[in-house]
Amino acid sequence: MRIAFLASEVFPYAKTGGLADVAGALPRFLSKLGAEVRVFLPFYREVREKNFPLKRALESQPIDQGGGKKAAFSVLEHQAEGFVVTFIDHLGHFDRGHLYGTSAGDDPDNGERFAFFTKASLEAMKAVDFSPDIVHGHDWQTAAAFAYLRFVYGGDPFFDGTRTLFTIHNLAYQGLFDKDVLGRVGLPASLFDRDDGLEFYGKVSYLKAGILFSDAVSTVSPTYSREIQTPEFGCGLDGLLRARASVLHGILNGVDYLEWNPVTDRHLSARFGPRDMSGKKTCRNELLKSFGIPDGPGPPVVGMVTRLAGQKGLDIVCGALERILALGVKVVILGTGDRAIEDFLRGTRSRHPEGIGLKIAFDETLAHMIYAGSDLFLIPSRYEPCGLTQMYALKYGSIPVVRATGGLDDTIREFDPVARTGNGFKFSETTASDLLGALRRALSLHAQKETWRALVRNAMASDFSWSRSARSYLDLYRKILRSPRS
Repeated sequence: MRIAFLASEVFPYAKTGGLADVAGALPRFLSKLGAEVRVFLPFYREVREKNFPLKRALESQPIDQGGGKKAAFSVLEHQAEGFVVTFIDHLGHFDRGHLYGTSAGDDPDNGERFAFFTKASLEAMKAVDFSPDIVHGHDWQTAAAFAYLRFVYGGDPFFDGTRTLFTIHNLAYQGLFDKDVLGRVGLPASLFDRDDGLEFYGKVSYLKAGILFSDAVSTVSPTYSREIQTPEFGCGLDGLLRARASVLHGILNGVDYLEWNPVTDRHLSARFGPRDMSGKKTCRNELLKSFGIPDGPGPPVVGMVTRLAGQKGLDIVCGALERILALGVKVVILGTGDRAIEDFLRGTRSRHPEGIGLKIAFDETLAHMIYAGSDLFLIPSRYEPCGLTQMYALKYGSIPVVRATGGLDDTIREFDPVARTGNGFKFSETTASDLLGALRRALSLHAQKETWRALVRNAMASDFSWSRSARSYLDLYRKILRSPRS
């Protein structure tokens, strides 16, 4: 089976969030199952500066951008573990110091940039003679590919046997642009206002192209696939998703345990595992020291590695932070996001320098240190399509305290101290009182050493490896290839 993977970020080449982790790991595990995978990714400045050993495969390949405009792109390749990464090189679109935008906002030409990326990827497939059985696109940045395959390449014999899957990692990010973008990227203007068109409250929604014009749609957890068919979580697209419910699937993301494993983690000065947890104490003390918080034996450490945004429940945390500290814990937070939340956390940190550690940044090494050095890991998301942080935390024996939504609800089971089953703690309402109630339950058991050890063992034994998820994707690809065309 030949699979063309389209993604706007892929670890370790370019990353802003969990999509990159998924797009970097899943192809490797698919290749282990016998699939031939090519990953297509823009050749950002970030990739260029990392100096991967690259082979130039195509030079100045012509492309019709639409509207009478001609352009050219080049293709570079990198041989990853088990698959090929194909970079689409266009200086004007991708030689920037960011992927999507800056703190001032998204780049105004993102509609053109990512449509160019997807069309150039399809042209590159033809030029290198990679005829895919499946084109698998991820999020709105790749969704134009499905419109191109339907309305531009519909009669092209090269794609006659190609079927498509579109994966939604976060429905809230839809790629909304002015209606005239269609003409600028070479798609029919009629796609805007036809019954099965791309209009969304006066804008063009790229995400709708992925939902409408793919053979099947998937999300990154079973619960999220059901939630987005409701008005509460559907972001205005719940009706369309219900109409496509027969081809809508939920497959839980996995974890790359080669990268996320306290036994082998290169980011840690002390390593540990279920049989010998002594290194976790060292990691705890080092973590606190890095934030200028007194170390040594003492209160439990509550960790957070997150985007500082309302979607992640940080407004709830801000409202409850003084009461969380009053429970007798230390709190360490890593992330970037909304300026108001950042400023609030800075202010609270200045009042409680021995209780709160805060770094407003993206820091891969510190993230690993927080997973390793925390006793509890707080994830109070208002919605969470899948979530990877709770899976990482489990492996490091940092017990998740999560809101029961999306993939958090699928992966965390409330711990039963009598039966000693479960791997974390959950709360239902997006309120400070519910969050505090879950933390109190966790802290009451933390004081019971034997019970807590049983919980930590359960957590570290939880298996969310990519090998399981990759098999589910392979089964879905086969189902798509057997089914009638959408």
